[in-house]
Amino acid sequence: MDVLDEIVLTGLTVFGRHGVYDHERENGQEFTVDLRLRMPLSDAAASDDVADTVHYGELAEKVAEVVAGEPVNLIETLAERIADVTLTDPRVHDVTVTVHKPHAPISLTFSDVAVTVHRARQRSAEEASR
Repeated sequence: MDVLDEIVLTGLTVFGRHGVYDHERENGQEFTVDLRLRMPLSDAAASDDVADTVHYGELAEKVAEVVAGEPVNLIETLAERIADVTLTDPRVHDVTVTVHKPHAPISLTFSDVAVTVHRARQRSAEEASR
């Protein structure tokens, strides 16, 4: 069994137009995303080659495209889409995605609203038997 290490990207802030209300879609707002990828990093550490790991700069660009892209009603949906993009890299075993919506339309004083999803790659029967 591989040892699972982590790559963590926090505070990626991107303008998007997500929300249930029309004014959220029209005006948009900033969303902040935190990612925690679990994967073995020993190959990358041994080779010292970015090709042997997830290039976090490229991943940040992909996540930003999702956030800035097609609007959704719920940040739950947005978090799921970000997880899906992250899991396209077969080296990533699982990911935790937190989407923060600090300017959510709440009439009370608050500092943040966030949704966190945990998603794992589906293992094949061969992988499960190891």
